[in-house]
Amino acid sequence: MTEVQRTKMPEQNPKVRAKNFDEVALGYTLELAQKEAARCIQCKKPRCVTGCPVNVNIPDFIAKIAEGDIKAAYLSITDTNSLPAVCGRVCPQEEQCEQVCVLSIKGESVAIGRLERFAADSMMGKELPQEKIEKNGIKAAVIGAGPAGLTCAGDLAKMGYDVTIFEAFHKPGGVLMYGIPEFRLPKALVEKEISGLNELGVKFELNTIAGKTITIDEMFEEGFKSIFIGSGAGLPKFMNIPGESLNGVYSANEYLTRINLMQAYKEDSHTPIKRTKTAVVVGGGNVAMDAARCILRMGADTSLVYRRSLEEMPARNEEIHHAIEEDINFEMLTNPLEIVGENGWVTGIKCIRMQLGEKDASGRARPVPVEGSEFIIPTETVIMAIGTSPNPIISSSTDNLDINKWGIIVVDEETQATSIPGVYCGGDAATGAATVIKAMGAGKNAAKHMAEYMTKNRN
Repeated sequence: MTEVQRTKMPEQNPKVRAKNFDEVALGYTLELAQKEAARCIQCKKPRCVTGCPVNVNIPDFIAKIAEGDIKAAYLSITDTNSLPAVCGRVCPQEEQCEQVCVLSIKGESVAIGRLERFAADSMMGKELPQEKIEKNGIKAAVIGAGPAGLTCAGDLAKMGYDVTIFEAFHKPGGVLMYGIPEFRLPKALVEKEISGLNELGVKFELNTIAGKTITIDEMFEEGFKSIFIGSGAGLPKFMNIPGESLNGVYSANEYLTRINLMQAYKEDSHTPIKRTKTAVVVGGGNVAMDAARCILRMGADTSLVYRRSLEEMPARNEEIHHAIEEDINFEMLTNPLEIVGENGWVTGIKCIRMQLGEKDASGRARPVPVEGSEFIIPTETVIMAIGTSPNPIISSSTDNLDINKWGIIVVDEETQATSIPGVYCGGDAATGAATVIKAMGAGKNAAKHMAEYMTKNRN
C-alpha cells in the first residue's frame, strides 16, 4: 500500500542556518530516496510529464531510483533536462508536475523535485558515457547564459551546431548565479552543471553586452545563421514613492547580485555592502523571500512588507515556511507610502494598513487602504522586491525587433520566433519575470525551431 505522507527532507536547524549561507535542505539519502520513489504508483497515463515544461520522463526515472539504478535514473532525466541538480532545487514543482500527481488527490504528491535532486547529486562529478556529436559547421548564437540560453545552447550543440553564448557578466549562469542565494542553490553545483556545455563544445564570450559590445546585426555579419535572445529581465522596478533615492535603499536585483555573484556575504569579499541591524523587504514573491533571508543572514532584524495577505503571497510555500522558521517578521496587508530618512540615509519606512476588497483582473482580492492607519517601521535598509522587466539595451539597438508596452520582446508562442527572421527569444525577456524551468522550456522549444530555420536557410 502506497504511503500517503511524503518522505521528509532533512534540513539544517532554523536557528543555525539563519546565521550561515550553507544549503538549507540537505537532500535524501539512498534509503530515503528509495522510500519516496516507492510511493509512485506508475500511472498508465502520467499527468506529471505533461506538467513538466521540459517533458522529463518522470515515472521512468523514479522507477529506476526505486530499483537502485541511480545512473539510469540520471540519464533518463538528462535526456531532456540538462540542469537537473538546479531544477531539483528551485523549480516550483508544487505548481507543475507535483500539482497534477494522482496521489495529491487524497494525500501528498510524490516528491518529484527531491528525487530529481537526489539523482543529480548522486551522479555529480562521475564519468558518464558521452554521445558522439557530428558537427554540421553551422554557427548559432545565444545571448545570455541564464537558464533559457544554456538550455537552448545545449540542445543546439547536441544537434551538431557550433554554438557561442554571449554573456554580459564575468560568469555564466544568469539568475542561477546572481539571483538565487547559496543556501538554496550552491554556486559550485551550478558551475559543475554548466561545465557540461563545455564538453559539448559550446563557447562562452563573457563580459560581452549584446547590443553594446556586439549587436545582433554584427552577429549575422560574423556568420551566425540564427540567434537566440535569452537576456532575462534584469531591470528592477521601484514604487516611485518619496525617499527611494536615499542611501540604504536597494533593488532586490542589486542586493542579491552583490550577495550571490559577488559573494559579499564572505568576510574577505571586496564587494561593498552595508551591514545593518534592521531591514525591510517590500514584496511577496520568491525574490522577496531570497532578499529577506539573505539580509537576515547578514545580521539584520528583518521584516517583510506585503500589501495582501499570506494566502495571496505568490512565493513558494517552502520559501515562506523557511522564512517564518527563521524568524523573519511578516507585515501582511501593509503598503509603503514613503521611505523616510535623515542626512541622506534611511531611518524608516512609512506604511499604511490595507484590507482586502473586490477581486481584480488576476482573480485576487484587491487591497484597499485603511484610512488613518499610517505608521512607520524604523529601519536602516529597504530592499524593493516588486518585480523586474527586460533591459532595453537589445531592443533599443536592434531595428525591427517588436516589443510590447512593457518592453518585453514579442514572440510567436509556438516557435519562440521574433519579428526578425532567424532571431528567436525565450525566458524572462519574452515573458517578464517567471520561473527557471519555464525559461528552460522556452530555450528547448526555440532550439528545435532554430534548427528547422537553419536547415531551410543553409546558404
